[in-house]
Amino acid sequence: MDDLSSVEWHISTRSSGGSGNCVEVGALADGRIAVRHSKAPDAAVIIYTRAEWDAFLAGARDGEFDFA
Repeated sequence: MDDLSSVEWHISTRSSGGSGNCVEVGALADGRIAVRHSKAPDAAVIIYTRAEWDAFLAGARDGEFDFA
């Protein structure tokens, strides 16, 4: 189990202001990226390798997740 106590969590600047329906991300000391729901900070956290996270961001920038 990873120690997440020192993770600095960040919410997107494009997050829907104040609704609480946000995703938070933070970098672990080893470079992996942790993702959690802001309404449930003690619930499950998904952890991605840096390569996985970079691939996700590239896909988002390229419109890969723009569903019609």
